Amino acid sequence: MGSGGRELPPGDEGHEGNSADVPPGAVSLARPMGAGAIGPELDWGPDAWREVRTRAQRAGRAYIWLNLVEQRLRAVVAAVLRPVYEPVHGDDWVVAAAGPAGQEWVQRAVAVREVSRRKGYLLDPADDNVISFLTLPQLRELMVQHWPCFEPYIDERRDVELALDELEVTRNVVSRNRALSEAVLGQAERASARLLEILGTGGDVPSARRLPVDAVESLVGDRYADVVAVHPDRVRLLRQFPAEDIFGGARRLDAIGIGLNLLVQNFSGRRLVRLAESGARVRLLFLNPASSAVKRRERELGLKRGELSRSVEMSILHMRRVRSRLRDPGAFEIQVYDETPRLTAYLVDGDGTDGIAVVQSYLRRSRGMEAPVFVLRNGSKVVKSDEVGEGGLFSAYREEFEMMWADSRPVS
Repeated sequence: MGSGGRELPPGDEGHEGNSADVPPGAVSLARPMGAGAIGPELDWGPDAWREVRTRAQRAGRAYIWLNLVEQRLRAVVAAVLRPVYEPVHGDDWVVAAAGPAGQEWVQRAVAVREVSRRKGYLLDPADDNVISFLTLPQLRELMVQHWPCFEPYIDERRDVELALDELEVTRNVVSRNRALSEAVLGQAERASARLLEILGTGGDVPSARRLPVDAVESLVGDRYADVVAVHPDRVRLLRQFPAEDIFGGARRLDAIGIGLNLLVQNFSGRRLVRLAESGARVRLLFLNPASSAVKRRERELGLKRGELSRSVEMSILHMRRVRSRLRDPGAFEIQVYDETPRLTAYLVDGDGTDGIAVVQSYLRRSRGMEAPVFVLRNGSKVVKSDEVGEGGLFSAYREEFEMMWADSRPVS
């Protein structure tokens, strides 16, 4: 007997007792299609799963940016307006600051806060205040209404409003779980970074001047040692991280590889001269074009005999011409090694916490331009109290360079 006093039959034909045996008034149960099975009309194919995962990834990135902006804006609004209204209105200072124009939405925030209190949703005492329940547009409204209070701290009101306008589109999309295009996500990330810069981002990573810190990296980057970006090939790397951004303004540049084409072909000799004359120390380590390792690499890549060695020779000659134009050639060192090439690495300012590295491994059938690229940030790993040492990849590649440099010989 069921809980309602009616007997439930076992199901369709093929089971003990069929539909003909169902007494009047009983509820007929559909036969399940198998353990865990879903009908084809409800199933998602590989393309559908790929699409929803892409949507979730984009929404997740956007949410992190929006969360950071909202927390920062909330803190700024509280820091500026609380000293003005709290001495007179006490805990109701947010209600007073909203005034008659914002009475409806601020009262709604007060009501939501009370419901959260009763149901135990407030797990952090720091959130037990009205301002924690204001949305991004409402925080913006408070700032706009009281702009003379914010003007001493923020230069351009227009910049703040434009950034918040761009974020509103993304906020609506993310809050409703709709598809977020790559273009809108990019716009939201740029607007968030600009707004956080205006409002103040606190302590910054030293290398951010060369490679801006991504919001996602700052939150979960320690999961991946000091890897901050991975690109399928060098072409995609240069689209997002041009050679000028990598090498421009460097005070130290150490590079190891076969022909160092990322530097030689994408950063002009004139720029290298200016870099060295401004005080930069450069050490370039090429594969010896006369070594047997070059011939093995040519066979791996299916190149004609001597093709790769001539290319490396041309790169070395180009760097020698750059060195000859310097007042202090000792600051621009060129050496060659004879061992099997294992990687190409460009360590920029590798002796400090603001270092950046671009690293590629050599694959048997892929030229350097086609191999995956890793971008590393020195000193970015969050070291926990129970960890010892740096624990990142940057130091490993820096040590590899130093060992190879010690075993190589100079080019006159």
